[in-house]
Amino acid sequence: MSDADSLKVPFSRPSISKAEENAVLEVLRSGWLTTGKYALQFEQDFSAFMNRDSEILANRKSENLESGEVISLAVNSNTSGMILAMEACGVGLGTSIITTPYTFVSTATCARHLGADVLFADLESDSYSIDPAKVEKILKSPAGKTVKAIVPVHIAGNLCNMKEICRLGKKYNVKVIEDAAHSFPSKTELGYAGTIGDAGVFSFYVTKTITTGEGGMVCTRNKEMAAQMIKMRMHGMDRTTWDRYTSPRASWEYDIVAPGYKFNLPDILAAIGVEQLKRAEDFFEKRKTVVQKYNEAFSKLDFIQLPPDGEGNSWHLYLMRIIPEKLKIDRNAFAKLLQKEGIGISVHFIPLFNFTYWKNLYPEFTPENYPCAADNYDRTISIPLWPDMTAYMAQQVIDAVIKIGTENHA
Repeated sequence: MSDADSLKVPFSRPSISKAEENAVLEVLRSGWLTTGKYALQFEQDFSAFMNRDSEILANRKSENLESGEVISLAVNSNTSGMILAMEACGVGLGTSIITTPYTFVSTATCARHLGADVLFADLESDSYSIDPAKVEKILKSPAGKTVKAIVPVHIAGNLCNMKEICRLGKKYNVKVIEDAAHSFPSKTELGYAGTIGDAGVFSFYVTKTITTGEGGMVCTRNKEMAAQMIKMRMHGMDRTTWDRYTSPRASWEYDIVAPGYKFNLPDILAAIGVEQLKRAEDFFEKRKTVVQKYNEAFSKLDFIQLPPDGEGNSWHLYLMRIIPEKLKIDRNAFAKLLQKEGIGISVHFIPLFNFTYWKNLYPEFTPENYPCAADNYDRTISIPLWPDMTAYMAQQVIDAVIKIGTENHA
């Protein structure tokens, strides 16, 4: 029995139907398991989803943003996609990116893999989003001259201030790469998250809003960037494996035109994604039902602050924020008591300034210099939120939170 099986309410569980099972079986029986027609279909279906609102293009033109259609490229992880997007934006040795310290480590380490430095901007005081004013302060500084890309992270599916961030990108001639790992299908008047800036990268890890088990998708409206990422995604080959083995041209005839990577998404995973995409909006509505139940209950408690809820929030995570002044225990103790009650929890995120690698790399990268990120970390717990949660499960979470808060109230 796994730890998740012993919990009353697991932190997360994917919603897998017969459609996904049958799709995987079809791939297995086809004899073609690697990247092929299902990956291509997943890309096409994802692009169609992102391009279905024609009003968005008019809105983008009014903001002087790229108004071409979205091109989607399937990859084997969000991390792979971020490396491709950064490389296509010119990130490399002697350059830097700006991102938030409040993110999963790969957002920043992708730049390091390319030889670039990472400059960090703190969060807004009232959200988990990177603060555009602090981004601009960096861009105005001498260090800003090396910046090739701003990388905002849409924490929990709640979008950053993309209008202002894109404005900064234009003003300082730097690219905007959205870390959209949490934010499918967040939608705004300027497009879905991950399609607003110059590029965006999604995650389909098992806990995400749709899953392929492992995997991701890179989106861009820029054809030149798309061509560069396609070239680099698979060893720098000028032909895909699917083309080499299904076209009349000899399979061994190909050229290597760049020192590329091995970042392709296999069909066995893409087939799951094709079916999950069909259910994405249903998943979204089910998550919102759980969120409404949480919000209604927690709004009555003086020791809980409701999470931010801006335009297009996909509600990937429910970031429950305790108010330490109202409690005799800290966040860690509260989280452990939830686990003791059988509630699966997590923490999103441990700010990068707490990790040995980053502390050793940048001595000035300390909690004191990023007070908003440090404060959010000290009081945030991610509680269960997934599509197939029942009302009874949600109530079990609520009851546990109320019990712990009441018993430990200051």
